[in-house]
Amino acid sequence: MNHTQQTFGGMIFAAGLGTRFKPWTDKHPKALAVVNGKSLLQRNIEYLQQYGITNVVVNVHHFAGQIIDALKKNNGWGSAITISDETDMVLETGGGIKKAEPLFTTENIVVINVDILTDLDLGKLIAYHQQINPVSTIAITNRTTSRYFLFDELNNLCGWRNTKTGEEKIARAAATYIPRAFSGIHVISKRMLPLIKQQGKFSIVDVYLELAATHTIKGFDHSGSRFIDVGKPDSVAEAELLFSK
Repeated sequence: MNHTQQTFGGMIFAAGLGTRFKPWTDKHPKALAVVNGKSLLQRNIEYLQQYGITNVVVNVHHFAGQIIDALKKNNGWGSAITISDETDMVLETGGGIKKAEPLFTTENIVVINVDILTDLDLGKLIAYHQQINPVSTIAITNRTTSRYFLFDELNNLCGWRNTKTGEEKIARAAATYIPRAFSGIHVISKRMLPLIKQQGKFSIVDVYLELAATHTIKGFDHSGSRFIDVGKPDSVAEAELLFSK
């Protein structure tokens, strides 16, 4: 067992309702949508495996039974999978992490949204996180979106901005705010979990903006990596071109 396996586990968010992915999600969870013969869930389990991460928590809500059946049938595609059951209520990104807290057995957890496909070098992200040891390291790019995290020149998280509504939240003052798009991938240190004060259903963005005032949260820029949010059915064809294997 290498060092990464001992200190890094994974979590895949697979609980979402996938409303943007209808009609597939009327009868199936988005996690089982297929890109070139493999479900999004299988692809992300295998992606984490490439970097020695084989202990993975998967949260479930929408058609939870289908996800659990697929994991059992395929023996977790070679990984040890623990289910975090959100069938009562989908808890969003922050609530999902908080609920899964008792299931994490490693010092650090790589968290990824099931509908994200990327060739981001997780090894580099993990090395950066280990070197600096912030409470969290967030994967970011310079792609265009409507909501941005704001960073200072040393990649410290300082705030958030919605360019459509003009809403802005600043947690930490900086001379310059550099807007970057969140990739839906982050590495959290286990010591961050007790710092989360919110309960029930909430976004990890709110947690980060609260903690950024007093704790170091770093951005890891992977602009140039292949990256797609398979959020809508028409993005499957694009994903199939990007990820042919």
